[in-house]
Order: sequence, then C-alpha cells, then structure tokens
Amino acid sequence: MTTNTEITRDGLWSNNVALVQLLGLCPLLAVTSTLVNGIGLGLATLITLVLSNTIVSLIRGFVRKEVRLPVFVLIIASVVTIIELGMKALFYDLYLVLGIFIPLIVTNCAIIGRAEGFASRNPVIPAALDGLMMGLGFLAVLALLGAMREIIGFGTLFSNAELMFGAGAHSLTIEFNPDYPGFLLAVLPPGAFFGLALLIAAKNWFDLRPARDPAPASTLPESA
Repeated sequence: MTTNTEITRDGLWSNNVALVQLLGLCPLLAVTSTLVNGIGLGLATLITLVLSNTIVSLIRGFVRKEVRLPVFVLIIASVVTIIELGMKALFYDLYLVLGIFIPLIVTNCAIIGRAEGFASRNPVIPAALDGLMMGLGFLAVLALLGAMREIIGFGTLFSNAELMFGAGAHSLTIEFNPDYPGFLLAVLPPGAFFGLALLIAAKNWFDLRPARDPAPASTLPESA
C-alpha cells in the first residue's frame, strides 16, 4: 500500500496534476489571469477532489464494476453542484468571474482519474489524503501561474481580492508601479501557455539537477 509520505510527495510534486500529468489544463490556462481567480478555482477543485475521493472510497465495495464510471461521474457532478451553489451564495462576484469553469470541474480528467485510479482501490483515509494533496498541488500551480501573469500583465498582486475576502480586502492589493503600462500578452491565452511552460521547465530543471551535479571527489587517501 502507498504510504502517506508517498501520497503527499506525489500530489505536491512528483505526480503533480498540472506539471506532470498535464490534466485540467483548460481551466488552469483560462482563469489564471490573476492570483485571486487562480485561488478561487483551485479551492473549488481541491474540495471536489477530497469529497469525491472520500465518497468513492466509502462506496467502492458496493458498486459493480460495470457501472463504476457512471457512478463516479454522478458523485463528482453532485459535489460540484453543491460547491457551485455555495460559491454562488457566498462569493457571487467571484462566481461570475470564473463562470462556466466551475461546473466544468465535473469534466476535469484529474478528478475522475483519481477516483478510478486511487480512491476506488484504497481505504478512506489514504483516498482523502490523495485528494487533498493532488488538490493542493493543483492549487499551488494555479496560484503561482495567476500571480506570475498578474504581476507581468497588470503590475499588481491580489487584484480584486474583495471578490473572495470581502469589501475590506481592498487593502490587500499590491501595486508595484502606478505608471506600469501592463503587458497584454501575459493575460491573454498565449501568456498562459508561456507561463505554464516556464513552470514545467523549472520543475524539470530542479528534478534533473542532482544528475547534472558532479559527484564529490573522494577525500580518502589513495592506497599505495
């Protein structure tokens, strides 16, 4: 059985949904024009992963093999509907910004993949932990990409924070240079592809770094 440490490492780094599996790229690339947008969609996806993985693991012994995928999709759709209604009630302005990408979480390949590939084969605690770590890994990439694009594209950070944190969050917005004209390409779809490519390249560089570093010379004296 996979250990908790392995589940955590896979979700956050080694098997990251966005940087390694390259799943869920449509919403990732579409809504990450700002940090707040990325965090909003990332949290919705994280909650969906945790709840769907937990429910799938709980019922895995009662679902026949022939109908498991339709059942899993129904579970995910029910969870996403609850999240959508909650976001519409609590964060309506943010819900309007994210738009169709909230209900489209149902079609995110990463979620059905974790339900089928892990949750349906493991007990509840590992399944919930897998959903949490995969969700956190996806959220981290969404937030990082959103921050990069917002800084380069608008010269700000935490713009429109009030959409998530309320009217008092206006003070969270950081404006680096009032005279910055902006860089339109960064907030257009091509900018999302460039940003994701840079993140993937950085991760691969970091992973391959030990292989490139020369082995330390031996300090032992040579034998006569």
